Order: sequence, then C-alpha cells, then structure tokens
Amino acid sequence: MEFVADDVAALRAQVDKLAARVDALAADREHYRELYLRALEQVRKLELGITGAKAERLPVNEAQLTMGLLETLLGRAATPEPATPLETVRAHTRAKPTGRKPLPEDLPRVEIEVVPPEVEREGRDAFEQIGEEVAETVERRPASVVVVRIRRPKFVRKDRERLAETQVLCGAPPELPIERGLAGPGMLADTIVRRWQDHLPLYRLESIYAREGLDLARSTMCGWHDELAALANPVVEAMWTDARGSPYLCTDSTGVLVQEREQCRWGHFWVVVAPRRHVLYAYSAHHDGDAVDDLLAGYEGYLVADAHAVYDHLYRSGKIFEVGCWAHTRRYFWNALDSEPERARQALALIGELFRIERALADKLPYQRLEAREREAAPVVERFFAWCDAEAPHVLDDTPIAKGIGYARNQRKALSRFLRDGRLPVHNNASENALRREVLGRKNWLFVGNDDAAEVNATFVTLLASCQMHGLEPWSYLRDLFCLLPSWPRKRVLELAPLHWKQTLEQPEAQERLAANVFRRVVLADPAQHHDQK
Repeated sequence: MEFVADDVAALRAQVDKLAARVDALAADREHYRELYLRALEQVRKLELGITGAKAERLPVNEAQLTMGLLETLLGRAATPEPATPLETVRAHTRAKPTGRKPLPEDLPRVEIEVVPPEVEREGRDAFEQIGEEVAETVERRPASVVVVRIRRPKFVRKDRERLAETQVLCGAPPELPIERGLAGPGMLADTIVRRWQDHLPLYRLESIYAREGLDLARSTMCGWHDELAALANPVVEAMWTDARGSPYLCTDSTGVLVQEREQCRWGHFWVVVAPRRHVLYAYSAHHDGDAVDDLLAGYEGYLVADAHAVYDHLYRSGKIFEVGCWAHTRRYFWNALDSEPERARQALALIGELFRIERALADKLPYQRLEAREREAAPVVERFFAWCDAEAPHVLDDTPIAKGIGYARNQRKALSRFLRDGRLPVHNNASENALRREVLGRKNWLFVGNDDAAEVNATFVTLLASCQMHGLEPWSYLRDLFCLLPSWPRKRVLELAPLHWKQTLEQPEAQERLAANVFRRVVLADPAQHHDQK
C-alpha cells in the first residue's frame, strides 16, 4: 500500500506539472493570438491608408502613469521642468493665436491714397485733414522673366588714316556662369531653387516658365544644371574636406529609384552632417562598405549612425568610434506599445528622462554638459540597461519588445559613449532630419534619370541645405555664387561655402566683383535689395 500511495503521489505531481505547463502554453498561445490580431488590424489600417500619429508621444491620459513608473524606476521623484516636459509623456500643444501679426518692414510697399468723393469734387483747400486711417494688405505681383540685351558698341579712331592698322574697340562681354550661355545667374539660381528646394519636377518647371512667357525645355534646364554642377563642385569638395576635420559626424542614407530602359534600379543618397558647419549629400549606386569608404575617406573621429552593418568595418580600424542613437532605440519601444504596453512604457520613461536632461543642457559648453551627464544621465543609462538585462529572459522571441531590448543591449557601448564626451549628441536626429529633404523631393520627382543626374542633385542639395543651416536665403546665395565663381581663386573656394558666406560678402574684393556684374544690377530691381548690395 505504501508503494501504491507513493506512485499515486508521483503521478499527481506529474499531472500538476503537466497542468502548469499546459496553462503556460495556453497563456503563450493567447499572447501570440493577441499579437496576431493586432497585426491584422494594423494591416487593415494600412490598406485603408489610415496611419497613426508619427510623433512618438504617449496620450495625455497615460502621462501620470508613466511619470509614476519613472519615479519607481529611478527611486526618486521625477520633477521635469514645466517648460521642457518629457518627450514621450506629454501631448503636443499649440499656442493660441493672438491676432494678426504685423507685416515685415523689409517688404516693398506701394502707397495708395483714397479720399472721399466730396474732397475730390471741392478740392483739399476746402477741408482740413485731422488724421488718417491706415491699413496694409498683402498682394502678389506675377513673376517676371527679364531679357537683358547687352549692347557693345564698336569704335575706331577718327584719325585712323595716320595709323598703319585700323583698331576696332569694343567692350568685353559680361562674364556668365555658363560661357556663351542663354541664362544669367539669377535665372539659373531660380531653376535650381525651384527644382531642389521647392521639389518641383522638370515638367512642372517647364509649364511654370511657359505661363511666364518663356518656352524653356526641360532638356535645356538639365544641360544648365550639369554645367553648373561642374562649376560648383570645387566649393562642395572644399566643404567635404573641411567637414572631415570635425570631431564628430552624423550620417544616414535612403534609397532612390534610378531610371533604366527596362526597369528602374535602386541607388542611394547619403547625408553627412558636420554640426554647425556643413550639411553634405552624396550618391552611390550601391549601399555597401565601399560606398561608406568613399563617403568618409580619411576621416578619423566619432561617427553618429544607426547600427547598420555597412559601418561595422570602420569601427574595427580603431580610427572611427561608433556613437549610438537613443532616438532610434526609443523607436523600437514605441513600436512595442501595442503588444507590451507596461514594459514599453518603462523603457520610454527612462529614455524620455535622458532627453529631458539633454534639453536642459542644450546651451551649455561641452565640459559643462559632460559634468551634468556624469551626474544626472549616467545613473539613468545604468538603470535602463539593468532593466533590459532583467527583462530579456522574460520576453518572447521575435516580438517588438524583444527586438527593442536586444537592440539596446547590442548597442550598449555605442549608446553609452555620449557620457564620455560632452560634444557628442545623444541621437542622430540631425542627419535623419536632413535626409527628409531628399525623401520629400523623391515623392515629387519619383526617380533620377541616371547616376550622373543623382550626383548633380547631391551637389545642389548640399548647397541648399547648408544655406538653411546658416540662415541664408538660397536664391540670392546661388545668384551671387554664380557671379563670383567663374573668376574666384580656386585656392579660396571654401570662402564661398555657406559657412563663410556672410564674412565673404563683407570683403571689399567680393563687393567690387558683385557691383561690377551687370546681370546682378538688372535683377536687383527691389530697392531693399539694392540697399543690401551696397
């Protein structure tokens, strides 16, 4: 009987163990079923063209919950400044309009006086003016294409009979960006700004100029841009050389379709941001290590990039050091909110605390930023990775939360590097935002004609994006650049980059060259621009 009782007890233990295992499997099945249903719902929304908000912020009603999680995780009260709330827990609010803003004073104005009919009939002498009502209205003049006719009279001396040879005198032709070209610097700058700043395809440009009275074929504009790219390339190359001397660079890439006879193929645009100096673009036919080597040839320093394998060989050399992107890390956990809301909110709360700290340090010097990071950010980073290590064994493989935790753990060294150098950013948003310029353009012109056209694109987008970085108006910059470039000393072309443009315009040499350009004088019909020229 004792043996029977023991066997029964063992069987019951096995049954209980099997029952527990069945319960666990049933729970896993339900979890996977929930993930499957959520995926189906997301696919349905995508098919209908319905997508959620792109901003990675939690709804307002979850803010207090996430703040409580942050307090628990950090073991202290989280007290974000009211002016700089956590990115991941506060909803975006817009300031209410406060009335119509005054119009800029530098806009040209036309004065129109409206007098009562009685004053017009009887004359002003019969009335005394006691004041006036003034209102300003914005109007729009049509764009204008101007034909500049250059007349160069020829002269001979009246006493030429006494000379052995008759000498004919004629003024030298004005210098053009494209030798013997049809278009002047202002017209050329307009086509570039409309094509790559306003993202207008060539066929739209063709119709726009036709409305203005000029039949301009897209093939003609393409020819202009090819020659201008060759003219501007020395400036862009000088910018690349200068950028490779920066302590750190930010980079990213995106694909682009390249037209082929049978079927379009993929090429790739790259962006490299040298903070506060240059925004640089390049094109490559392939997205591989060779393209990266050409992009960063000779560079030594820190590289802020995503965790793509094409960069891995750079870090093995010991001359380039990887800096991870916390915004990229945050995106993984944001994508996990639907399937693992509790765990995802814990990760987002910690990452949001890092971003709050960084916002408060935005205007600090590098050494001040480094001290504050060691004091405030380092404990948050340590707690975040401790949380990742603790949660990793408990999450299901191939789920969004598992991918987020796995990515963070694999990138631990790169994500922690900003703690050791106050100059380094915590994210790669600079290059990701700069790359939007090409992405937005791609939605309009869809593809590039060939590899050479893509390189022309990269040349001018480099100049336009760098203008935006330094607060330059792109059309006037390109117009004056094309006035100066043909005869500017090649050893000093970096002076013509947007980084140094304001200082270059203050040089007497540049002012004299611009003042002597007849096309610039014609184009500057606006008195305010004439004033700027002086």
